[in-house]
Amino acid sequence: MTREGGAAQTVNILIVAQAGRLSYEAVLFAASLQAQGEDRFRLIVAEPAPGPLWDTDPRIRQPEVRALLEDLGAEIRPFEAQHFGASYPYGNKIEALRVLPEGEPFVFFDTDTLILDRLSRVPFDFDRPTASMRREGTWPQIELYGPGYTQTWKALYDRFGLDFDSSLDLSWPDEYWQRYLYFNAGFFFYKCPRLFGDRFVDYALTVRDDPPAELVCQSLDPWLDQVVLPLVIHGLGGARDTLPEGLLDGEVSCHYRVLPLLYAREADRVVQVLEEITAPNRVKKVLKGYDAIKRMIYQERGQKVRALFDRNDLPRREQAIRNKIKREGFWMR
Repeated sequence: MTREGGAAQTVNILIVAQAGRLSYEAVLFAASLQAQGEDRFRLIVAEPAPGPLWDTDPRIRQPEVRALLEDLGAEIRPFEAQHFGASYPYGNKIEALRVLPEGEPFVFFDTDTLILDRLSRVPFDFDRPTASMRREGTWPQIELYGPGYTQTWKALYDRFGLDFDSSLDLSWPDEYWQRYLYFNAGFFFYKCPRLFGDRFVDYALTVRDDPPAELVCQSLDPWLDQVVLPLVIHGLGGARDTLPEGLLDGEVSCHYRVLPLLYAREADRVVQVLEEITAPNRVKKVLKGYDAIKRMIYQERGQKVRALFDRNDLPRREQAIRNKIKREGFWMR
């Protein structure tokens, strides 16, 4: 546990960064984490190394970005893509767990996340993993004459010898997507990265290379990590409700995804943190090297996006928000 007032325990925070947008998002993440003044959490940035599964060198290219990450308290560790690489970059979060020390608790975050308050507020139970419940019913996409939700998900649980019935949320009706264990992979945690990562790799490769027949109508790109993650978490004794609501993806962290969406829909506190951590000159001179950040934050296009929406009356689906931003000419990432 990392409860406030409890015994201090170092917890490894893992993000993945590589050339381009992710390296600049990593700077935003590291700056927001450092701003909270935590001493229990160690930030490790996993960086894919060049290899046969990459078309180009995936490493962080700008030395000033690398130097700023280290100045913000991050330790950069390389890892080799053995299974995914350029063909499925989301697989980085699966393979990058190898850079963490075996037997030490960890929390993975996507780089497009801001830390808004002290992570020690979050009562992590590292024996009972979970992941982000801030998600929509993106998978599976049910075809008219194809398998339904139950048939599709049960085939996956059966493939790995997992108990399907105990994963269900019976407060939702049969064949409604929220009845089935499904997460966004924007964060997850566990007591040991080796145990979690080995299972994550094994399940992902099995589903990718030898999917059950019930998945014949389903796309696994980009959904593979989110299809497999519930199986991993359930198999390791986790569930959908092992954290109190309103902390991660709430008061303590924000998975904003892209800056236009942040300005469109997130709370004032999120915008405040973003603009405070990007104000220092040492940060500003590096972040201006990325066009979307320069325009959205420093040239204040984000504020124009914010003026387009009423945060108390947002469209129900994210795609509608994206479409409006694009129509107004403010979409960039």
